[in-house]
Amino acid sequence: MHIGVIGTGYVGLVTGVCFSEFGVDVTCVDKDEQKITLLKEGKVPFYEPGLEEMLRKNQKENRIHFTTDTAEAVRSSLVIFIAVGTPPRGDGRAELKYVKEVAKEIAKNMDGYKVIVTKSTVPVGTGDIIKEIINANLKKRVDFDVVSNPEFLREGAAIEDFMRPNRVVIGASSPQAIAIMKDLYSPLYLIETPMIITDIKTAELIKYASNAFLATKISFINEMAILCEKIGGDVHTVAKAMGLDKRIGPKFLHPGPGYGGSCFPKDTMALRQIGKEHSVELRIVDATIKVNDEQKERMFNKINSSMGGLKNKRLAILGLSFKPNTDDIRESPSIYLIKRLLNEGAKIRAYDPAAMDNAKKVLPSITY
Repeated sequence: MHIGVIGTGYVGLVTGVCFSEFGVDVTCVDKDEQKITLLKEGKVPFYEPGLEEMLRKNQKENRIHFTTDTAEAVRSSLVIFIAVGTPPRGDGRAELKYVKEVAKEIAKNMDGYKVIVTKSTVPVGTGDIIKEIINANLKKRVDFDVVSNPEFLREGAAIEDFMRPNRVVIGASSPQAIAIMKDLYSPLYLIETPMIITDIKTAELIKYASNAFLATKISFINEMAILCEKIGGDVHTVAKAMGLDKRIGPKFLHPGPGYGGSCFPKDTMALRQIGKEHSVELRIVDATIKVNDEQKERMFNKINSSMGGLKNKRLAILGLSFKPNTDDIRESPSIYLIKRLLNEGAKIRAYDPAAMDNAKKVLPSITY
């Protein structure tokens, strides 16, 4: 089977490389010529453990290719994954401009049956929008199906999450599309990976609900940390004891400056907005966002008060990315804190094993 992946950002590149590792022929597309040139040379433009090695291995075996030509990828592929960015708009909704542009490009170059799959995190109802756009832009009548196949990749552990996932979610209404998607993921049947087959809207919601719940665990344990400070308790022991309950589990129960990254902040805000659009007040999601925003400011206030003011004080910050094993500084609490500290006149020296190059682009004045 030959597939196309449109968008070679984090999700798109991991998807393309890992499918090639499954033995699938993959063409990855991006408008960024510089990025495509880099990828053709076997170089990954971001840090993800093991990804560059896997890319080079599959390039040598001629299973993965890179191009700026969307038409080429569409015509040669049975399945086309849309993996372009969906950045947040001012009101928190996901911006679908790039998804819509890709849908038009796909439609203009379709010459036979295709399965069009959303891999990007998109609002509920996006599948219907893609169908409408493709139908409106087809040059000739051809059959196609739209599928939702959300990703659940953790930065720093993306290969593990793709190759040995907890589950695969496939949202589709067509038996033919479902059969093709199952075939694509057939290597995972050998390790008995659960396959959740559902409708498109449910699949779209699953991704948002999953991320919002994980974000809620983080905000919850941060509130417990505040309470522990007041009563003299040990939040780490509280978290450990909670995590030993199999109904709860230990993950995402680590108190800290709040969550960040490219997913949790964006997805919680988008889910809240989806609720508003359907007259549903998602109060727990709302509280999760509020607690997280306040936690970052609370961390700043603690530093400020403990230092007796920050003017000309020298501080070391260890860790710049939003989590370990990644160079991603998007919505990183560390970056937020450093900016607040600098505004108060502090002198900052920072270190991160992977993220310093990215941090230098937004914080050029500090010492690394």
